[in-house]
Amino acid sequence: MKFTLSWLKDHLDTDASLEDICAKLTAIGLEVEEVDDKAAFKPFVIARVISAEQHPNADKLRVLMVDTGKGDPIQVVCGAPNARTGLVGAFAAPGTYVPGIDVTLAVGTIRGVESRGMMCSEKELEISDNHDGIIDLPADAPVGESYAAYAGLDDPVIEINLTPNRPDCTSIFGIARDLAASGLGTLKAPKAPSFAVEGETPVKVKLDLGADEHLCPGFALRLVRGVKNGPSPRWMQQRLLAIGLRPINALVDITNYMTFDQGRPLHVFDAAKVKGNLVVRRATEGEKVLALDTREYTLNPGNVVIADDNGVESIGGIMGGEHSGCDADTTDVLIESALWDPMNVAKTGRSQGIITDARYRFERGVDPQYMVPGLERATELVLELCGGTPAKTDVVGYKGYDAKVVDFPFTEVKRLTGLEVSSEESVDILTRLGFTVTGSGERVSVAVPSWRPDVDGKADLVEEVMRIHGVDNIKPAPLESHGAVNGRILTTLQIRSRLAKRALASRGMMEAVTWSFIPKAHAELFGGGAASLALSNPIAADMSDMRPSLLPGLLAAAQRNADKGFGDVALFEVSGTYENDRPEGQRRVAGGIRRGTASLAGSGRLWSNAAKGGGKAVDIYDAKADALAVIEACGLPMGNVQIEAGAPAWYHPGRSGTIKIGPKIVLGYFGEFHPKALGALDVSGALAGFEIYVDAMPEPKKKATRTKPALELSPFQAVKRDFAFVVDKTVDAGAIVRAATGADRKLISTVSVFDVFEGASVGEGKKSIAIEVVIQPTDKTLTDEDFEALTAKIVGNVVKTTGGALRA
Repeated sequence: MKFTLSWLKDHLDTDASLEDICAKLTAIGLEVEEVDDKAAFKPFVIARVISAEQHPNADKLRVLMVDTGKGDPIQVVCGAPNARTGLVGAFAAPGTYVPGIDVTLAVGTIRGVESRGMMCSEKELEISDNHDGIIDLPADAPVGESYAAYAGLDDPVIEINLTPNRPDCTSIFGIARDLAASGLGTLKAPKAPSFAVEGETPVKVKLDLGADEHLCPGFALRLVRGVKNGPSPRWMQQRLLAIGLRPINALVDITNYMTFDQGRPLHVFDAAKVKGNLVVRRATEGEKVLALDTREYTLNPGNVVIADDNGVESIGGIMGGEHSGCDADTTDVLIESALWDPMNVAKTGRSQGIITDARYRFERGVDPQYMVPGLERATELVLELCGGTPAKTDVVGYKGYDAKVVDFPFTEVKRLTGLEVSSEESVDILTRLGFTVTGSGERVSVAVPSWRPDVDGKADLVEEVMRIHGVDNIKPAPLESHGAVNGRILTTLQIRSRLAKRALASRGMMEAVTWSFIPKAHAELFGGGAASLALSNPIAADMSDMRPSLLPGLLAAAQRNADKGFGDVALFEVSGTYENDRPEGQRRVAGGIRRGTASLAGSGRLWSNAAKGGGKAVDIYDAKADALAVIEACGLPMGNVQIEAGAPAWYHPGRSGTIKIGPKIVLGYFGEFHPKALGALDVSGALAGFEIYVDAMPEPKKKATRTKPALELSPFQAVKRDFAFVVDKTVDAGAIVRAATGADRKLISTVSVFDVFEGASVGEGKKSIAIEVVIQPTDKTLTDEDFEALTAKIVGNVVKTTGGALRA
């Protein structure tokens, strides 16, 4: 949003400097992005041509002697056709930067004659497109004075970064109102327009929207006869140019001026080009309109239009049509001031790819109570600049404004901001902003003004009080400790998500953030692809479905890294997957993949370490270790975790597993990937991964509050015993581990597998699994008899559970 300082002061009576105004704008939430103080125009001065002689060596050049009001006349070579003796214009001395030609002037020689500067055209100063001749000022223009000051080009331009929730400040009047409320000046009350009307507006308006009256809550129309359209006055053109708008003609410029000055977009129709009455309706499928930007748009029933017997004349709230636009021959005009549904305007503008100043305001919400007053003000400007006779305004559909009333306890200011603001000051601030406060005591009722559609509740009123009182008055305070945040605010799922991320990061994996949308074929490959999870408006063809798994995105990311020469990567993500379109269908999953040789080197007597060497490719055991690390980090008792063979179809059937807690709760899957799945994803290389359903983990049992005992270590030496069992190939190693552990949970601290062997020596369909059992006494040294009894119990448990036998 741009405006000039003088334009702002049309509505704000203030002696504040430009710096103070900019500082206050930012302080009250209207952040100043840029200030153009027009310093580039300062070197240009008003000068008079005291003589103009023909150039001796060029027919189209003249040699001018120019009086700049300072010292002796200066010689300038000029090729402008209007250069003559007595002309008063704008002079640029050597060293001046001329923006229109992007040149810094220097003393030069043109066809053998020295030139010490130039007389400038409007195009060379970028104040218009006119370059037919140099600037020709009135004879009484003050020679030697600043041209910028004389022409009003020294008016600073302020640009603010306006947030979408402040539609009231899409007008310069609204910005002035906010500054006045902040104490930086006094808002100038606008004088109500006053003029005589003659007769009725013959063109009638019909709202043909059926039950969708909200699409156009009001429409005002007025005929003005006998106008004379032409250029708008210089002051209006300069203001429009300063904010980046090109002046067109008086009627069009008035609508643009009203859009920025009052935040009231309008449209003017050439009444002679309108056939019959106007109707506001939905467009028909395929209906076309040639708009004022000379582009043809194909419409649909989602677009609301203004039409007559000729067809569509305007896209409601966005842009008028070329057919009924005003030009130099226009004598009668219809001025339209209407209200449009913000959501529909936004959707229409987006679908058609149209960005206009009208859309910018209507999709944020304009002041409904200013619909008719805005038309009155626009009519006054038309009469002032173009003449004419206005008819009576025809208003349809508008039912008035019912103010929202918010119950406001003053204590909310302290609770939400920490500011100590008295109730009297709060009332004063809200009143200055245009709110109506009724009641007394610590709780009042606040009626919201029509120009603030963004204010819905008491938190919004607190924000108003806070920004005017001063955000800088909020004292900084440290956040609560991390532990306190976890204990009081975060849910178990949030805490476990954090713990899972830390555990995987500590295992050398890098966190990735992948798209929640994947191609339909990939979704179907990983168990998804349901119609309910297809996006109705995907941002790209290959992002059509909500992901059923984190793995497709992670595998694709790993392949992109490999394509760039980084083949050994370990990536993880803790995020959401989607089983259906209901809230309970969204899962919280920790997933990860390792590629190439990016395995986490193990230690100790692990049977797979024999093959490690210098570049071992990742395999099922790396994925298993990652998955179990997540579960352990989340605080689940590892003794209750069970591992079974098999996993979903995208894993390798013989190199994958399922992790459960208890017989029914599936915590996740791990393993190497099926070659067909990798081929469908166009991914290659040694890859293994996992997914753990963090939301499937049982809630921790509540324990009575008690003092945590000091760490107690056994004074007795731990003893290790190895066992090897011959079992059927179908028996899981986990079953042997659980059976051995169950022999005596007090004495047996850990059980781990360190060897798996298959061969003729153990029999057809059999395998040998060797385990290491760590025995940790706590209250006495074990005797040989104790060890023999425990050994017999371990062997007995394993044989009974698995049907195997102790290997000889």
